[in-house]
Amino acid sequence: MQTYAAPLYEGTFSVGLDKKFIPMKRDGKPAKGSLRISIQPFLLNTPDKKILFDTGIGEFGEGTSTKTILNNLAEHGLNDFDITDIFCSHLHFDHLGGLTNRDHGYWELTFPDAKIWVSREDWHKVMSKGTYYDDEKTEFIHFIDARADIHFLSEHDQPYPELEVRKVGGHSEFHQAFFYRKGEHKYLMAGDVLPTKGHVNQKFAAKYDFDPKQSIRARQELAKMAYDEGMIILAYHSSETPMFRLTDYHENQGYTIESVTEYVSS
Repeated sequence: MQTYAAPLYEGTFSVGLDKKFIPMKRDGKPAKGSLRISIQPFLLNTPDKKILFDTGIGEFGEGTSTKTILNNLAEHGLNDFDITDIFCSHLHFDHLGGLTNRDHGYWELTFPDAKIWVSREDWHKVMSKGTYYDDEKTEFIHFIDARADIHFLSEHDQPYPELEVRKVGGHSEFHQAFFYRKGEHKYLMAGDVLPTKGHVNQKFAAKYDFDPKQSIRARQELAKMAYDEGMIILAYHSSETPMFRLTDYHENQGYTIESVTEYVSS
């Protein structure tokens, strides 16, 4: 059995202030005043675990469903019962919408046998609120709370010997980054703190971040770690380059980025 990471592309969307995800062409132009955002959960396929880093938007985009992520997994010979662990970088709906579906008219867990790993502080904060975005999503999050096999992570945790979790903050208050290290296999997934290759050398503050200055600090620290350790970065919102490594650094130009189109080794 080979160990590898793979993107599970769900689509590209035009997203405005109303937070509606409108499907568009991968290389298209978003609506005026909107952002072009691609969604790409990641599969980490190992001999003993089938891990997802985030689960996509699920039913919460215009015309989207969990069938996309299930079809993508089928291309790797996997089904919904094969997934052992799901690590959620943060609790925005476009990152955990795929946890459930209503294919039969009622809420069901998309990955019934999976452990769901979330920040303890983040989960408790969400559950303490009266509303999670809107009524529909509030039902969604309460169903997960009642039915899923949830496991809580602290600020710096190591749920498995090869998998480290760190709270980095920035994009959201309790945002997490995931580090997988086992032999030659080294991956970093940092959700919306390093969502595309364009963010690696980005130094400006983004208004969509909970703490823009912390996002900048976290990006710089994570990029240096990835460079020093030769880690492959898994970029959740990338349209064209979901997997890449940093191969060189120049003080004035920043990091040199090399796309990884396929990473499968025994």
